[in-house]
Formats: sequence, structure tokens, C-alpha cells
Amino acid sequence: MTNSSSGVKVSQECLEKFQELKLGKKTKYIIYTLSPDNTEIVVEKTSASADYDAFIAELPPTDCRYAIYDFEYEKEGEGKRNKICFITWSPDDSKIKQKMLFASSKDALRKALVGISSEIQGTDFSEVAYETVLEKVSRSTF
Repeated sequence: MTNSSSGVKVSQECLEKFQELKLGKKTKYIIYTLSPDNTEIVVEKTSASADYDAFIAELPPTDCRYAIYDFEYEKEGEGKRNKICFITWSPDDSKIKQKMLFASSKDALRKALVGISSEIQGTDFSEVAYETVLEKVSRSTF
């Protein structure tokens, strides 16, 4: 699948790892990046760790990434819930060209991953902090 605005493709592995996370529940998060030649979105890392702080620590302070996180939380009166969150990480300190390429390539990945219930944009760590994401997912009506 190719994104028309940037020409960047989504690798098959991106879809396979997402299906594993969605169906297998063994993976808690996936971090995606661009291939070295900027032609394809690829899987950089997957983890079975449910530690949200460990996940956030994987996001580089000056480089863009996409991420999927299987966010588990308690909702009063409803018990445990899960929401699959799509996170676009575009820190203020990343290069303009990289930000533009990630922004123009996002839709190809977003459309390829069916079953996302929340979308989070992060330009600094406060925007992807646990409490911020918790507030957003518990409000969303997907």
C-alpha cells in the first residue's frame, strides 16, 4: 500500500505485527519508523511489556515515530477496558523535513491498520503521558 502524498509504502510486517497485537494480545506496543531510504514504513520494535513508562522511554526525543499501544484501563462501573491507540510522535526538536515526511505518510499507515480506537498526536512527552492518554481514551466513544 502506497501513500499518494509522500510515495511511502507500508511494509507487510507493519500489518502482520498489528494483527498479532490486535488478535494475539501478546504484544503491547509497536513502534514504527521510516526505512533508511525513506521509502517504506517499517517496524522498529515490538514489546510484550505492559509498562507504559517503558514504552514512552522508547520514543526518541528528537526523531519522529508512529506507534501502536494496546492501552488497558479501568472504567468505573465497567471494569477493565482496552483501546488500541495510534500515536503520531513528532517532537518539536525533530527536523522539519522529517516532520513533513512523517505527516504526509501517516494516512497510509493509519488506513492500513484497521481496529484503532484512539488517535494521539504527540509533540512533547506531556502529550503522550499516561494521564493524558487515559483521559482521551476514556472519553472516546469508539
